[in-house]
Amino acid sequence: MTSAIPGFFQGTEMPSSGWWEALWPDPAGVLSVIGLTPGMDVVDLCCGDGWFTLPMARMARHVIAIDIDAGLLEIARRRLIDAGVTNCEFIAGDAYDLASLVSRPVDFVFMANAFHGVPDRPRLARAVGAMLGPAGRFAIVNWHQRPRETTTVLDEPRGPRTELRLSPEQTIADAEAGGLKLVELVEVPPYHYGAVFEQPA
Repeated sequence: MTSAIPGFFQGTEMPSSGWWEALWPDPAGVLSVIGLTPGMDVVDLCCGDGWFTLPMARMARHVIAIDIDAGLLEIARRRLIDAGVTNCEFIAGDAYDLASLVSRPVDFVFMANAFHGVPDRPRLARAVGAMLGPAGRFAIVNWHQRPRETTTVLDEPRGPRTELRLSPEQTIADAEAGGLKLVELVEVPPYHYGAVFEQPA
């Protein structure tokens, strides 16, 4: 994504090619750790170039990939076409407007490396919660709140600026302020954590 796009979330630009793949060599493994299971209907929110979307679609029944950057969305679409994967639709839109972008409840919403840049995180949590079906989950994968110079990939500091990073406690507080309930907090090595939420009963 590019920060020139209106509505773009600060500090969530897609990285240059190469180090993203080095950081996430097993995206399917990350999805399994945070609770995605076969047969789910899933939203990949702020999907970027589709690095997680492809393994997600291979696991899920159906995927809706959403990003505000139509250019990145086209890269994601091409990634899946090249892999012969057809159970994914691509929608350009604002994450806050989830209810107008997705026509039916889903089992799982996945958001990686973007929640830290959301200006109104409780609002986004409410928008996601409204789209979760029974027992639906919202999984947020965030950079740990560590100094950027300590999160190196291919020998260079990577990720959002230090001041943009959120602790697990901050992420949980923002999601709970949006009406969600923490289900699980997991480590996603080397530099991330996953916080998984549901709608309270």
